[in-house]
Amino acid sequence: MTDLLPRNRTDRDGNAPGIPPRLAPADRCTWRAPDDVILDLLRRGRITDCELVPWGSNYTFAVRLEHDDHPPTVAIYKPRDGEIPLWDFPTGTLYRREYAAFLVSCMLGWYFVPPVVIRDGPHGIGTVQLYVEPARGVHDGEVRDTFTSQLQRIALFDLITNNADRKASHCFVGADEPQLWGIDHGLTFHVHPKLRTVIWDFCGQPIAQELLEAMEALEREADRVRATLRPYLTRQEVEMFLRRVAALREAGIFPHLNPRRNIPYGW
Repeated sequence: MTDLLPRNRTDRDGNAPGIPPRLAPADRCTWRAPDDVILDLLRRGRITDCELVPWGSNYTFAVRLEHDDHPPTVAIYKPRDGEIPLWDFPTGTLYRREYAAFLVSCMLGWYFVPPVVIRDGPHGIGTVQLYVEPARGVHDGEVRDTFTSQLQRIALFDLITNNADRKASHCFVGADEPQLWGIDHGLTFHVHPKLRTVIWDFCGQPIAQELLEAMEALEREADRVRATLRPYLTRQEVEMFLRRVAALREAGIFPHLNPRRNIPYGW
């Protein structure tokens, strides 16, 4: 069977071509798997321009990537040294959590997280993620009506990864492809309940059978999931992730959320 670990990974912060194979069964989701060509560009492209993005709580940069075999591409670079210390998340770990979230999305086959790699940049090690241009003039009602199944997957993904920062701007329709994208997954995988989200549409509703089967696949391949995530998360964080997966699959419904604690700051 294909090794789930990134191929030729050399150390904890290393990253090599390839993504983990899908563990969940095929379903009606229309997202396409990340292209190895794009991953190679993100990993090996020369950073020829780096400009600070003037919003967000951490230092984030828009970079220009150039490669002899590809046209210039814009990406988002988040260096570890630009992470503002938080009281509840270990310092210098957000970029690893961002990458771990991408790996989980790949194992589920829910490729809504733009391709991302860990690499060196002008300000040190961090993530470099493909920039996806959001579509303009798309309202929340249209997203709920047109992309219901994709939105359900993202809502479930946030529950199992314990996403503490699903703001409205972190989930959007792409300008070039009619699909939902999700970004900014650095505040994930905490061992204690931290869920904060703007996706409340499905509270109390049954989780669709294909989504339950996807979680069951993660449980069935738990050792492979551990092998994939352990280079980036602590052992306890991985085990709590698997516990959340099992608990949600067993419950079979989207939980009711607490309006006093489950709203992201600055949503």
